[in-house]
Amino acid sequence: MALADAADPAKAQVMQAYMKSEMPFLGAQAMPRRAALKRAFLEHPIETAPEWRKATLTLWREAEYREERYAAIELTGFRPYRGFQTLYALPMYEEMIVSGAWWDYVDDLAVHRVGGLLAAFPDTMRSLMLDWAHGDDLWKRRTAILSQNRFKAATDTGLLYACIEPSLSDNDFFARKAIGWALREYAKTNPGEVVHYVDHMGITGLSRREALRNIPASEARPTRRGSSAS
Repeated sequence: MALADAADPAKAQVMQAYMKSEMPFLGAQAMPRRAALKRAFLEHPIETAPEWRKATLTLWREAEYREERYAAIELTGFRPYRGFQTLYALPMYEEMIVSGAWWDYVDDLAVHRVGGLLAAFPDTMRSLMLDWAHGDDLWKRRTAILSQNRFKAATDTGLLYACIEPSLSDNDFFARKAIGWALREYAKTNPGEVVHYVDHMGITGLSRREALRNIPASEARPTRRGSSAS
């Protein structure tokens, strides 16, 4: 098995503890794991999008080690299958996000897969991201918030803010972190807009620190008191 060949079993428990994972690790770290998976994927090409989705979900659902789920995510982004990135892939990504329910899975899917679909199919995906942002599932809300993290100047700020705002009252670490991370990424393109938004919405705590991390203190105005967001 490609992953086992790339693994260092001595690292498995440390990796499992760091990720707070109930699923065990093999001990295959990122660089050797990706190299091994690339070789395996090239040796076993997939011809059609339905076969690709089936292979991905089989690998995901039957995983006994966490790296096998990383392999499923890697397969979804394998370059020869870029043409398979259509709305038909969305139910697969939704299942992986909901059942994965942890940042190491969800963030990659949010930024690189769901974000890619949003860029390619903005009309359909925009309404879906709004639905996810207003839903009860933390990880779908996080996905909606992070989905534009690579968009830079193409960021739809109205959508970004509309995805953030339902989670402003959520004190969960992963919701607060997602808000800050998404704003920090957009601040690389438009820092003044992010400073204004953070100030206007009264965003505080972790989300504020993350959002303004790369902005000089002299440019970041104090958050107003009395805001409804905290």
